[in-house]
Amino acid sequence: MPEKRKSKISASRKLMLKSLMVAKAKEELEQEMVEKEEQKANYLEEKAPPIQTGSMSLAELKTLCEELHAKIDVVDEERYDIEAKVMHNTREIKDLNIKVLDLRGKFKRPNLRRVRVSADAILRSLLGSKHKVSLDLRANLKSVKKEDTEKEKTVEVSDWRKNVEAMSGMEGRKKMFDAAKGPNQ
Repeated sequence: MPEKRKSKISASRKLMLKSLMVAKAKEELEQEMVEKEEQKANYLEEKAPPIQTGSMSLAELKTLCEELHAKIDVVDEERYDIEAKVMHNTREIKDLNIKVLDLRGKFKRPNLRRVRVSADAILRSLLGSKHKVSLDLRANLKSVKKEDTEKEKTVEVSDWRKNVEAMSGMEGRKKMFDAAKGPNQ
């Protein structure tokens, strides 16, 4: 486990900094609230200027009320349509979330294990069984069998000792020449 490093700032300094940060955040939040209220008041002044009803007659007031009620009805219809769309979308989102959870439950992922795969098996799976590619480097090397080399040594030694007389003269040299030439061909 790694050792915990000591903080370079003391605990009292940390506490003071945290309290300063909280105070600053509180100020900014209050400022934001004031700005929102100002924006709301400005918007309402633009869109709905104050109505002077003192100089209006009864008929003018009725027509004004009818216009306002018509505008309210239009806004209520739009609000209802938007709420219906929102409800429909939330229902769809819930249904899709349920489907996702169902699919997760049906297909449990197995714990993966490490598997040793040879290079030949990887190539076969990638290239298919038609291509014959071998990465067995040991097969491409020349193999030297110990038994063969031992037999050759013993044969040479035994031949030399036994056939000293047979190898002497021209016939012996011819036999040695033929023996040396034979395995290479």
